[in-house]
Amino acid sequence: MYRLILASASPARRALLTGAGIDAEIIVSGVDESVVEAEDAYTLSLALARMKARTVAAELPADPGALVLGCDSVLAFEGEIFGKPADAREAAQRWMAMRGKSGVLHTGHHLTGLVSGRQAEAVGTTVVHFADVTDAEIEAYVASGEPLQVAGAFTLDGRGGAFVERIEGDPGNVIGLSLPLLRTLLAEMEVPITALWRS
Repeated sequence: MYRLILASASPARRALLTGAGIDAEIIVSGVDESVVEAEDAYTLSLALARMKARTVAAELPADPGALVLGCDSVLAFEGEIFGKPADAREAAQRWMAMRGKSGVLHTGHHLTGLVSGRQAEAVGTTVVHFADVTDAEIEAYVASGEPLQVAGAFTLDGRGGAFVERIEGDPGNVIGLSLPLLRTLLAEMEVPITALWRS
């Protein structure tokens, strides 16, 4: 019997897993993301995912069937790294810069076997093309509070979905967790994803 523990507070990640037939347990890592530095968004997303998974795994009792998954998303835009905006002003500034342009969303995935100690990790990468939204649309979106909670100040599965014209890659990756990538990582650890499906 396998159980998946998601080291993330993200309701979107949990919803993706639930929709895929996986009832993950949620244990928030509580790590201070600000202490992690990296030269680029790709490296940062993986470092944060790894830190989240390992922090939670270190706190759990031994269970050979337990797998801990850490994920973290970071947007690369014109040479800058965009995590969650600090406040409404920063979220608005980002949207003023991003509208009509594109960025690259990286989501780091790190999987740790609690007893086996086996690990597998990878980064999902998706190109996101933003709509040329108006000042009024940006103001309303920021006022909704949604962009303050997410990397890059946008969502694909919420209000922000209307402001994303198209993507190149896995939409789940933009939401916060790539199911095809999770399947690959599980396979590296010799666990079929079907073993995690609810019965």
